[in-house]
Amino acid sequence: MRNEQKVCNPVSFFFANFANSLRTPRLNIFEKNALMTTDEIADTLKLTAQLMELHGENAFKARALANAAYKLDKTGLNLEGKTLEELEHIEGIGKSIASKIWELQTSGELGEFKSLLEKTPAGVIEMLSVKGIGPKKVAQLWKELGIESPGELLYACGENRLVSLKGFGAKTQESIKKSIEYSLSNRGKFHYATVEGTAFALVEFLKKQLKTEKVSLAGDIRRKSLIIEKIDVVVAAPQEKISLDTFSNPYQVPVNIICCGEDIFFDELFRASGTVEHLQQLGEIAGKGFPSEKDIYKKCGLCYIEPELREGAGEIQLARENRLTKLIEETDIRGILHNHSKWSDGMNTIAEMAGRCVEMKMEYFGICDHSKSAFYAGGLKTEQIPEQHKEIDALNAGYKNFRIFKGIESDILNDGSLDYENDVLATFDFIVASVHSVLKMDLERANTRLIKAIENPFTTILGHPTGRLLLSREGYALDHKKI
Repeated sequence: MRNEQKVCNPVSFFFANFANSLRTPRLNIFEKNALMTTDEIADTLKLTAQLMELHGENAFKARALANAAYKLDKTGLNLEGKTLEELEHIEGIGKSIASKIWELQTSGELGEFKSLLEKTPAGVIEMLSVKGIGPKKVAQLWKELGIESPGELLYACGENRLVSLKGFGAKTQESIKKSIEYSLSNRGKFHYATVEGTAFALVEFLKKQLKTEKVSLAGDIRRKSLIIEKIDVVVAAPQEKISLDTFSNPYQVPVNIICCGEDIFFDELFRASGTVEHLQQLGEIAGKGFPSEKDIYKKCGLCYIEPELREGAGEIQLARENRLTKLIEETDIRGILHNHSKWSDGMNTIAEMAGRCVEMKMEYFGICDHSKSAFYAGGLKTEQIPEQHKEIDALNAGYKNFRIFKGIESDILNDGSLDYENDVLATFDFIVASVHSVLKMDLERANTRLIKAIENPFTTILGHPTGRLLLSREGYALDHKKI
């Protein structure tokens, strides 16, 4: 028996769309008397800054709010229990913004934010999440063309109405059109990380409600797929005993509950977990009422296949040949390389980050701050590099079985060269080469650019090669085989 339903808390229309466009784990910031997380406060400040810019209010204040939101978003700080005075002393906050955070924490609302919302159509707020247009351009579309929603904007693009607007043109219009179409095609889809917490909470909620341990995630969410459209759950209980009225589902993720008898719980869980291809390749399985999924695979003459691997992508043949390896676990990770510190746009010192790695029993840590071209992220100027390396040398002198590696995320320039001279690049232990600007390239240009960067003898790692952002931005075309 299958029971599919959506469960959610009431969320303001505009914030639901805004938070969903960010694809990050946010909750309902308008829930009265609920403690607000740093993420929720950051979202509110960011949207307040955008609305101020949209309405042509004080640009300095808007920029300060946006910067504070960015810093809070990076920190992962727990602001719970902090006094107003303590908030004022957080780096990048100050008295004015601290008072806004305090207002949000104590009342669940921000008066300035509320007044801005009241004079802004919900659809206009949705337009703020359209790639390629900032608040000023949204204001222009709203005031000059009367466009008040992404749907109206898409229609206007189809009618070629944007080309006559100052600062737009045919290329911008086409880019906006593609961005909206891409967003529409991904509606109802979520990053795994966004819904993971909700999914685990749902399992615990049902176990408690039904007083049984036979409750498990299934489908895409159990396989930890990158993109999730619904949360599948198998429960050994009748449908009429299930009520999700009090369950908090902040993103309104569809929930598909598969009810079954206790005797066939693992049969149903097995069928609901693998892809169609995985199940088809296994063929018909004789018998039912298996005591575990391991017994089902044993019946097929196979070792157990972990849920994450049940994709029908060659795992069954590997299992037949007894060549399946263990999945990587957190304890297998011996070090991490691509990390930004306070030297650029990070929120912690190198010492703090390295210290945490030591606590986690890692063996090495690589610092990889932004390079000079990324001025917007506080990229390291050439003259700062020796100073940073001196700090790393001093820290390394205090470790016995741990090492900090000197790295940099060097921007790949338009012609494929890196943004430091070779004598500077030679001072690093490793170089991550990344494209951060001019993302709209044709296949030939993108390939030529990346290959030149890869051929640079100092390049160690190619960072985010296609510029893709899942559910948010398509990557540029590349000939991967050639690269």
